[in-house]
Amino acid sequence: MKKLWNIGIAAATVCLLSLLNACSLKEKNVAVLSLDKSFTTRSGFEGLLNGCYNDLYFLYGKEDFVAPTELGTDLWANVGTAGAGFTLYDHRLVTTDGNLKVIWGSAYSTINLCNTVLYYGKEVKGYTSQAELNAKLAEAYFLRAFSNFILVEEFGGVVLRTTSSTVEGVDNAPKRSSEKDFYDLIISDLKFAVQHLPVNQGLRGRVSKKAAYGLLAKVYLQRTRLGEAQEYARLALETAEELINHQTQYGATLYTSDNTRSGFGKLWAGENNKTNTEFLFIQAVEHANGYNPEFWNRGRTRQFFLPDLGGRGGEWGAREGSPLYGRSNSRRFKPSRYLLTQCFEPSATTADTRFAESFTYKFYANANKEITNALATTYKKDPSVVGYVIKGTSAKATASVNFYTQTIEEQTNMANDAGLAVFTPNWTISTTDKAKMPMMVSDPSDLFDPATNKYKDPAAFPDEVNLTNVHPALKKFSAPLYAQSNQYWMGDFSIIRLGDIYLVAAEAALLYNGDKSKAAGFINTIRKRAALVSREAEQVIAPTVVDIDFILKERARELAGEHMRWMDLKRTGKLTKAYLMQTNPISGELFDASRHTVRPIPQSFLDAISNADEFGTNGY
Repeated sequence: MKKLWNIGIAAATVCLLSLLNACSLKEKNVAVLSLDKSFTTRSGFEGLLNGCYNDLYFLYGKEDFVAPTELGTDLWANVGTAGAGFTLYDHRLVTTDGNLKVIWGSAYSTINLCNTVLYYGKEVKGYTSQAELNAKLAEAYFLRAFSNFILVEEFGGVVLRTTSSTVEGVDNAPKRSSEKDFYDLIISDLKFAVQHLPVNQGLRGRVSKKAAYGLLAKVYLQRTRLGEAQEYARLALETAEELINHQTQYGATLYTSDNTRSGFGKLWAGENNKTNTEFLFIQAVEHANGYNPEFWNRGRTRQFFLPDLGGRGGEWGAREGSPLYGRSNSRRFKPSRYLLTQCFEPSATTADTRFAESFTYKFYANANKEITNALATTYKKDPSVVGYVIKGTSAKATASVNFYTQTIEEQTNMANDAGLAVFTPNWTISTTDKAKMPMMVSDPSDLFDPATNKYKDPAAFPDEVNLTNVHPALKKFSAPLYAQSNQYWMGDFSIIRLGDIYLVAAEAALLYNGDKSKAAGFINTIRKRAALVSREAEQVIAPTVVDIDFILKERARELAGEHMRWMDLKRTGKLTKAYLMQTNPISGELFDASRHTVRPIPQSFLDAISNADEFGTNGY
């Protein structure tokens, strides 16, 4: 990884002439031009290829890519003003949004680097065969396809670049291409990648054949929204089945359940993170020495989903900044009522472990905290809990628990939840029972207004304690083993995984020829591994229940927070005012189908081109 990063720094200078910066056609980058000769050598060429991976690090594990891919859907609300434009589709969703600038810039930077690789691939020397060279070119084709996939789904038909601005100069008056043109190139690139990528790569994080099959299946399915749905569904199904039916051949497999942990739980376990058999495409993070773009500044996603552990939680013994849980003063997003209580089963005894393995809903005290009479009165607790001491659970972790041996919670006083400070189940507990529980409890009845299906407006409930920011926290990207600090988490980041492809296959089977039995088979595989082995039978569904609505709920249970919900709703025809009003009205009230199915074009790009008026803002 260190080698990849060091070479990548030099290679990334190529992007200085990318479309994003829209330099004058008369300008020349002498530093880049002097590298021409080195790019025709194997070492220089592969250094350039390494640079194509660089911009993944500015999408995954950072704030910028979460909001545009997850908010404005049925699954999430925003906290305060964070992500408000994406959630509410209001006046704050504008061309100057910084998140969109990062996505646009990262995608086009990667595309330009990939185009440069493909250009020099015609001249490079040092490979023993065309097949050996093709394996390297296939990485560039894959990463170009991946970046174009992001662009076309987020922004629609924008600029389709197939040449390197480093070589041919920058187009200051770019023209739009159609979304179908984008998909034609994406599919062509991925067909090359599927054919030429190796099954195994020597360096963790490089794309291999399983990644190409996974992305191609997803692309075929997403393409159905543009027409010829049955044909592209057939292609999606065939591609997904090739990977599923030969998964061990391609070095992939689902984790299976046992009597103590579900396969879904094992998927997110820290001990499996760096050698994960389900991950098809990852952002590889070097955890020991910080040899990454931005070094240790990785894995910040978890902190954006945290509840108020410093204010409300602090009164009960939790702490605002914890290496285990994250930094709660950076919270941005919280789950919708629909996600917590209609997608996930709101039950303490459900066989499905995906809520418990996707969300932290028990937060433990850092140090001892006695429940005083004043605290009990404020939170309307029964007098019986006064004097109870919530035990501190923090201690220095062993290296098998936390690689960095940080002092973290959940290391002592864990028996019988003696140190439980904040409890946020997705099921409702009676007011009487909550009053007698010696910890802060916030369940769906505390969070949501049943009359509006939104988070409560505290002003409308003046007699209640305001717990609307005390909710479960997404924990998929926060295994304790790689918690480096209260901000940074150094685990690998899953971008495409095998569980998703099973659900792609199910949706494709339904769309292709209405084969509910085949779709149910794929779904049941995923549902059964979400339970302990002794309860797998409870998870099996009949083919008769399978429809697009069921599959969307299943995708929510399986994939919540994994940067794809907005695309899911676009593909299935559910990114509509009617659907959002039904499921998450905070995102439906201002939704306008005439423009809100694409994002604003970044102002920085429009300011740099000569035909901004012609190019347009996507209606913003």
